[in-house]
Amino acid sequence: MNNNTYGCRGTKDRVGVLVAQLGSPDAPTPKAVRRYLKQFLMDPRVIEVYRPLWWLILNGIILNTRPKRSARLYSRIWWPEGAPLVKITERQTKALAERLVKRDDSIVVEFGMRYGNPSLESAIDRMLDAGCGRILLLPMYPQYAAATTASIYDAVFTHLLKRRSVPALRVMAPYYNDNRYLEALSTTINQGLSELPFTPERLVLSYHGIPIKYVTKGDPYCCMCTESTEAFRHRVNFAPEHIIHTYQSRFGRDPWLQPYTDRTIEALGKQGIKRLAVACPGFTADCLETLDEIGNEAHETFIEHGGEELKLIPCVNDQPVFMEALEKIVVSELSGWIEPRTVHPSGCYACPVQAALKENKTNS
Repeated sequence: MNNNTYGCRGTKDRVGVLVAQLGSPDAPTPKAVRRYLKQFLMDPRVIEVYRPLWWLILNGIILNTRPKRSARLYSRIWWPEGAPLVKITERQTKALAERLVKRDDSIVVEFGMRYGNPSLESAIDRMLDAGCGRILLLPMYPQYAAATTASIYDAVFTHLLKRRSVPALRVMAPYYNDNRYLEALSTTINQGLSELPFTPERLVLSYHGIPIKYVTKGDPYCCMCTESTEAFRHRVNFAPEHIIHTYQSRFGRDPWLQPYTDRTIEALGKQGIKRLAVACPGFTADCLETLDEIGNEAHETFIEHGGEELKLIPCVNDQPVFMEALEKIVVSELSGWIEPRTVHPSGCYACPVQAALKENKTNS
């Protein structure tokens, strides 16, 4: 009997945590952005229109015009080591893994992107190759939206359907109202406010928007964002009546959730507000939508319409306070999976198929 092997498989049953994010182009070039946008905008969860018509619009117009402009925007925020969103997610994954392995060395933590690289599918394959028979799917979106969270479900479930041996799977619930996350968010924003070189007159909380028709179809995203703001409003060191809730990043002609961030910031400048701070509680990692859309474009809009100072408060990113909160949330979700389990070490003498395979391998 070999005490270094576990059952027929010869490996220890490991637990996986799959950190899932939206994604980014491989490079800030029109070619790479076009490839990324095609994958992103062809997702029926993202664009809910008649598919043949949308295919013509996407391939005939959008992919011939938007990649060049978007590549310029990405180049303004690109880091020497790569896309900010990807690199931050990589750091978050490493920090979470270091914390979880101290609790249970059978835990494997990987990250994957819904669009672009490294893909969710490649992350799943690595986890299964490492012997993960149980996987916790961790979408890095505090609030649920079909266009983000459910799209990740689609990709993960579809890929697992191709497998002979499908692992047990848990999906972490949205954590927008989890006190541990709210405390981490409040601490991060309070720190950001304290480090500003000026005293802001307003604090704008900008969430990514979605079309209103998605909400009328039953998407709970709007409610979760509103609850996030209300739960946060009295945790931050800022006058509650001067905290403004908005939505950004609208696309197309359909009405999206309002008030719009860009129009709100423009109006505040016209009203005589001179100093603004903006935070993005719907994002757990800084990306194009925060670093450029807020950090650059919103700043330019505010100055153009009479404002003087606008600063983006960084997302929670891989701040220790957030990683500690995320660790605690994940451990709660892994309940029953990471306690000591009895594993029968064997060759395995009880399985004739495995025994025959091992004998053939030895003889060869």
